[in-house]
Amino acid sequence: MSSGMRPPAVDFDRAPFLVIWETTQACDLACRHCRASAQPHRHPDELTTEEGERLISETAAMGTPVFILSGGDPAKRPDLFHLIRHGKEKGLRVGTIPAATEALTPDLVRQLKETGLDQMAVSLDFPRADLHDTFRGVEGAFAKTMEAIEWAHRAELPLQINTTLCGRSAPYLAEMAELVERLGIVFWEVFFLVPVGRGTDLGGLTPEQCEDLFEILYRVQKRSSFIVKITEGQHYRRYVAQHEAEAGRPRRAEQGGAMPKMLQRSEGPGHTVGLAPRGVNAGSGFAFVSHTGEVFPSGFLPISAGNVRQQGIAEIYRDSALFRSLREPSALLGRCGRCEYRRICGGSRSRAYALTGNFLATDPWCGYEPAAQGDEASSSAPQ
Repeated sequence: MSSGMRPPAVDFDRAPFLVIWETTQACDLACRHCRASAQPHRHPDELTTEEGERLISETAAMGTPVFILSGGDPAKRPDLFHLIRHGKEKGLRVGTIPAATEALTPDLVRQLKETGLDQMAVSLDFPRADLHDTFRGVEGAFAKTMEAIEWAHRAELPLQINTTLCGRSAPYLAEMAELVERLGIVFWEVFFLVPVGRGTDLGGLTPEQCEDLFEILYRVQKRSSFIVKITEGQHYRRYVAQHEAEAGRPRRAEQGGAMPKMLQRSEGPGHTVGLAPRGVNAGSGFAFVSHTGEVFPSGFLPISAGNVRQQGIAEIYRDSALFRSLREPSALLGRCGRCEYRRICGGSRSRAYALTGNFLATDPWCGYEPAAQGDEASSSAPQ
């Protein structure tokens, strides 16, 4: 895909913008926040190569442009390169996220590039080795990650950094941003913790802390050439819309204005990833397939809508009651349901479920008080 192309228009009722397949839960790390509680050995009931090929083909056929092979550690799968090639043959933009273990080598990175991988991600949660290694559960993980960054640059493989924000890592975000800005990346994905799996033992964030962190990320996004993508912090989109409006940039499409430019950014390698006028959320523009084929709205919203061994992923995504309810802003409850930003934000459905037991409830990490009901910001923004 050439760098000058715009991202394909995706109708979220028909297809997700992004599908992540957890190819395996096997991993030699023991990360403090891991949803999978990964273990060293592969599960005997993982999707086979043939089943993975079918999933990839069905994903491409329904119109999804981006497919991520995740884990665990996807390098634990001996068919990883074959699966990447299959995705590229089907016209998908393919990424993967190898763990910082002994399996991550210069040769692996070179082969990922030669296989046609579009983007590689590595995880970096703290700006110092001692803190990062403790978080990842393995001494040397920070050093390995920094080596992998250099290997990616040598191979000319576009690089993404993934960073987890929780109570323990939040105080280091400004320092972390300074480090990330020096690493020559194309994409920084900042994940606001959802307390599932091992992550239930980590400190959460208050709504006030989220706003302070948003300020740091907003400044980075304004001045940087790489994409800053916030995951499970959907209320960052509300924060951006508010601040763009305060700066004199209109936020209401129905009043003849435009969506904030910060929320229209789609530039990146191939112009296929980034912020779009309609935010990706669990079950709405996004689907997660587990190592055994269960289809979830998100890896952090553990309610299965079906299994790709019994149904096609398109049927599950389009027709299941769970996914359909997550694509209906009017179904949201509490402040999220009343909020004028509900179409561009919608709150973290995964966190609402983890902390309240109801995936339609208000995101507990957002403290915004909505305007009068019915005064909906950007309700007619382009989809």
